Amino acid sequence: MIRDLFDAVLLDRDGTLIRNVPYNGDPAAVRPMPTAASALARLRALGLRLGVVSNQSGLARGCFTPAQLAAVQARIEELLGPFDTWQYCPHDETAGCPCRKPRPGLVLAAAAALGVPPHRCLVVGDIGSDMTAAQAAGATGVLVPTEDTRPAEVAAAPLVRPDLAAVVDWLLQPGPIEPLPAPARPTPPAPRGRVLAVRADSAGDVLLTGPAIRALAHGSTHLTLLVGPRGRAAARLLPGVDEIIEWAVPWLDPTPDGVDPDSVAAIVKQLQQAELDRAVIFTSFHQSPLPTALLARLAGIGHVSAISEDYPGALLDVRHRVADDLPETERALSLARAAGFELPPGDDGRLRVGPLPDVAELTGPEPYVVVHPGTSVPARACPPRVCAAIVTALRRAGRRVLVTGSGTDAALTSYVAGTDGIDLGGRTDLAQLGAVIAGADCIVVGNTGPAHLAAAVGTPVVSLFAPTVPFVRWGPYGVPTIRLGDADAPCRDTRATLCPVPGHPCLSTVDPADVVAAVDRLTREGPCAS
Repeated sequence: MIRDLFDAVLLDRDGTLIRNVPYNGDPAAVRPMPTAASALARLRALGLRLGVVSNQSGLARGCFTPAQLAAVQARIEELLGPFDTWQYCPHDETAGCPCRKPRPGLVLAAAAALGVPPHRCLVVGDIGSDMTAAQAAGATGVLVPTEDTRPAEVAAAPLVRPDLAAVVDWLLQPGPIEPLPAPARPTPPAPRGRVLAVRADSAGDVLLTGPAIRALAHGSTHLTLLVGPRGRAAARLLPGVDEIIEWAVPWLDPTPDGVDPDSVAAIVKQLQQAELDRAVIFTSFHQSPLPTALLARLAGIGHVSAISEDYPGALLDVRHRVADDLPETERALSLARAAGFELPPGDDGRLRVGPLPDVAELTGPEPYVVVHPGTSVPARACPPRVCAAIVTALRRAGRRVLVTGSGTDAALTSYVAGTDGIDLGGRTDLAQLGAVIAGADCIVVGNTGPAHLAAAVGTPVVSLFAPTVPFVRWGPYGVPTIRLGDADAPCRDTRATLCPVPGHPCLSTVDPADVVAAVDRLTREGPCAS
């Protein structure tokens, strides 16, 4: 179930656990939010650690005393039960402290107090600063709106649920496995054997599937990965892959040439010769695995697993279904588990790549920030003039800026770098780009492969994320992130590849000053020290 993704739930206080009474120092004024008491009891029954993360600037303003704050806390626990940690920021907005939300300090402090990695924490709050703090700490955020929540905050939230009870209901979603009856066939092999994994998509999608690939590798004697031309370079970086087969899958490739019977016959023969025991077909929610499953059957693969809403007939042995709002990485891991494969002991399930080359000659010894202006899908690209202004603003803020891109992006990176950045356009392959990003303090990037490469090497991300696809699914996974851009632009959830709105409003409105502030927040702030 989704609950298995988390070890702790961190909750905002006012407006989430209790009614928002501004600067309240009176225990008698504490009123729990509807469903709070029962939801918290259910969370405790699930074995989740609970913490409170709350801005309390009333202390700095002299509206109440520390003793009154403690009395309110005691009343909350009297009504709602005990919490494992309480983390307050006592400063007002002028203090510039690292703990006041939307900065991540409170979340980091609570995670440290509980001994839980931030990416295993779920943060629940009622306003946008709660969500920003969660993402900046590398945690998952769920917004529970109230009458005080602004529409823009709802639009930008990675997940939205109407109340705390609905949050618990979401955590309990099982993602059921539905083994289907099939014509009589030999008994499926044990998990250990020769396994085919399929992720015939872009480099970013392949990287997001990395943890599931490691699970398959752990449970097999040989792992073959079938990818498309756009994913091969990323596949070479994934730990656990023994063999790569490249084929432009005509029902998944974004620019297919058509279905060539000879090409189909050739890939079936290649799969037959690989003597595979099992196949696990990874897709995104809008893709069908069934044509690929048919290939697997024609190649004689005896056990095939995939996520499918469509009736598969005899094509699938495991027809898996999952919640719509799972991150792509968790979606893939869920399928791997349904197929009988688990991550090896000690594997935290985060994105990862293998050894990367030395790029010191490209980066130099001084600290730097990466700006990557290109995207694989044009609708997701930040306008070049905005990217150039971002580079200039970062440089004026004292940051050294490297501008990266592929060889086809050379003109773009040259323009964006200008005289303020260092142009690395066309000077790196994917492994070298990974090494450049790994050495960066932070990367500024859209929804494209290098954002997921940054997550795989642990580099914080300022995400210039066009809302054409859901952020909760394709945002940088398990790494500190701040999202910028208009999350409620007219292109929201259209899956457009070319911007359908004049002026590209979702990203053309990004303020370079906000990017500088986001970079500072991700690179200069730690847990609350108050």
